[in-house]
Amino acid sequence: MKNTVVLFAVMLIAVGFVPAQNESINAADKFAQLKEELPTPNTYRVASGAPGHEYWQQKADYKIDVVLNDEKQTISGTETIVYYNNSPDILDYLWLQLDQNIRKQHSASHKTHTHIFTDKESLRTFRRLHSDFEGGFNIDYVTDGTGASVPFTIVETMMRIDLPKPLQPGGSFTLKLKWWYNINDRMKIGGRSGMEYFEKDSNYIYTIAQFYPRMALYNDIEGWQNKQFLGAGEFTLTFGDFDVKITVPSDHIVAATGELQNASRVLTTEQLVRFKKARKSDTPVFIVTEEEAIDNESGKADGTKTWHFKAKNVRDFAFASSRKFIWDAMAVKLGDRTSMAMSYYPKEGNPLWEKYSTKVVAHTLKIYSEFTFDYPYPQATSVHTKWIGMEYPMICFNGGRPEDDGTYSKRTKYGMLGVIIHEVGHNYFPMIVNSDERQWTWMDEGLNTFLQSLAQNAWERNFLNRRDLDYMIDYMSGNKDTQVPIMTNSESLTHFGENAYAKVTVALNVLRETVLGRELFDYAFKTYANRWKFKNPSPADFFRTMEDASGVDLDWFWRGWFYSIDHVDIELAEVKWYKISTKNPDIEKPFEKAKEASEPVTITVLRNEADLPVRAIEADSTLLDFYDEYDPFDVTAKDSTDYQKYLDKLDGDGLTLIEADANYYQLKFKNIGGLVMPLVLEFEFEDGEKIIERIPAEIWRKNANEILKIFAFDKQLKQVRLDPHKELIDADYSNNTKFAPTAYDKIELTAQRKPTPNPMQLKKKADEMKKTEGADSPTEENQTN
Repeated sequence: MKNTVVLFAVMLIAVGFVPAQNESINAADKFAQLKEELPTPNTYRVASGAPGHEYWQQKADYKIDVVLNDEKQTISGTETIVYYNNSPDILDYLWLQLDQNIRKQHSASHKTHTHIFTDKESLRTFRRLHSDFEGGFNIDYVTDGTGASVPFTIVETMMRIDLPKPLQPGGSFTLKLKWWYNINDRMKIGGRSGMEYFEKDSNYIYTIAQFYPRMALYNDIEGWQNKQFLGAGEFTLTFGDFDVKITVPSDHIVAATGELQNASRVLTTEQLVRFKKARKSDTPVFIVTEEEAIDNESGKADGTKTWHFKAKNVRDFAFASSRKFIWDAMAVKLGDRTSMAMSYYPKEGNPLWEKYSTKVVAHTLKIYSEFTFDYPYPQATSVHTKWIGMEYPMICFNGGRPEDDGTYSKRTKYGMLGVIIHEVGHNYFPMIVNSDERQWTWMDEGLNTFLQSLAQNAWERNFLNRRDLDYMIDYMSGNKDTQVPIMTNSESLTHFGENAYAKVTVALNVLRETVLGRELFDYAFKTYANRWKFKNPSPADFFRTMEDASGVDLDWFWRGWFYSIDHVDIELAEVKWYKISTKNPDIEKPFEKAKEASEPVTITVLRNEADLPVRAIEADSTLLDFYDEYDPFDVTAKDSTDYQKYLDKLDGDGLTLIEADANYYQLKFKNIGGLVMPLVLEFEFEDGEKIIERIPAEIWRKNANEILKIFAFDKQLKQVRLDPHKELIDADYSNNTKFAPTAYDKIELTAQRKPTPNPMQLKKKADEMKKTEGADSPTEENQTN
């Protein structure tokens, strides 16, 4: 018999060998299909998780002129929006997002923000509590394309535009707006965008986003996604083309979404040469050097410059501006196209930023493209400003600053590398695979953090990770009173980083490494990314695509990891060893005798031996009879006869099983944490060999609390270890290993029962016997002769 695991036990029929497993009350729930939780498929989104043949989405094109006032720290601008109604619906009004309104003094965000004091609090906490900053949009006008006023209503961070007439399917509407707002100081009161002030040289770095009224998303799932922006649930936006002109002080350098249209007007001749060189270079080239940046920041030039950018098929636009910026760039070959990787940073970011940033951007694009699709945009930019990590199409704002003397800690270095990978990675999720951030943070943050982990691993072995595996095990198995499922609305999430980022990463890693395997997972994940690039997927589209493309039912996985707060804690509770009885009395009776002799002697028997050295029948031999000399383990003639009868009833397979003398191990597993998972078992044998056996999670489908499993080997087992390589995220490894028993029990292989003949068979046999008897009877002629 080969040393392989027998994954079924139906060959063995033994009285009392496999105890009946009680039906668990929750096993069916653990493996129930997600029929009620997921929306019904339709012609827009089909059951496979793909866009349907009638899938549609809206479009919004923007033309924006914006002015950055470096003296007053304000943003002002005008914009023209052309909104295209590609839906089958008639729209009576439009909704726009006014996300800057979160900074108004009496916003819902301020009113609903909660905080629990600890023994020590940062200055920023009190600055926020006492802030008198006057933020939020000031809308000067809203008109249609002809300049006629259009009525509007502002509801906190949303604005409703009441259309002069309903917008028909296939129609478009032109909207013009003028607005301004005060720029927030991020270092004092926080924010995804804003400004950082440098006291030494009296300069600013402006990282500007959510700076213009933006079209809300209208789709087949939510209708208008006009849920208020309270601070946690980010942005849900519509794709379109942008034509943006940014007017800044003449000595500022600007980074932005899209491609620079007027480089020859805003760059020096030498900078323009370097820019062209960078487009063909596979290593970073300085376009603005540190020396030039220092010269820029040493004074303030008069006048302004207008930087002109265009971006096609993006969902948003952001920019950064400062006279402090150093700028370097390189080309990145991705499939049949070449994109630019670029970085903008002040001298305070060096030596880290000039050494790593642009190369990390290029690395990220290559790794993410491998697992999704080739990066489709012309450039990806990383901008440095302190204490931040925020993403927009083609541009992101990243922290990670050395000390003033140029030194840095290991945590600063890897924090900077990690945040650049993460924020650049957001170009894929949600900037291209455009999920609803306002509703489901995990769909972009979780998927992106998972890919970030792959990119970090491709960058360096043992990449320092703040939320490592042990951290997440402690979190998932910790206080359940404060936990919520991943499938919780963004504004209601507790433990935001753990739930929306790290737990999703852990779950997808388990799915890739253990449940599906890398080949199936990577194919399915890539299928999802390509199905939904430049579209608006929902959680159901992700879940269904991963199942559809892998061919594996994963409803149990989504239910456990995404809809519950269960954790993994599987106990290997018991290991029992069995062999098949030969039924040979010359073998089995000595075995039973030795087994009985090996049983522990009770304390009473031991003490009686000392207290009663001579018993009555030992003192008077006349009391002895047959049973005092009878040994039930002696082999009798009847035993031998019965053994022969037993052999006669066995078929060839039965005799082969007995002769093989295999070892059968029954393992008991208990599900303590509640999350059903596959079993990954390492069997170590007495000769030192080790093998790994993987069993699908469906083993729990009839009892989610406790299961038994039988394995057969041709050699003796030393020990069993559950989850030997920490891939199940098990909370307690102290109950995962068992040594095999040193003694075994015997089980009887029952002979195959012969079928009872039916009446037709009995009659047919009788008729055949009569014919045979008639043929053998002597005839009259034979008798005469």
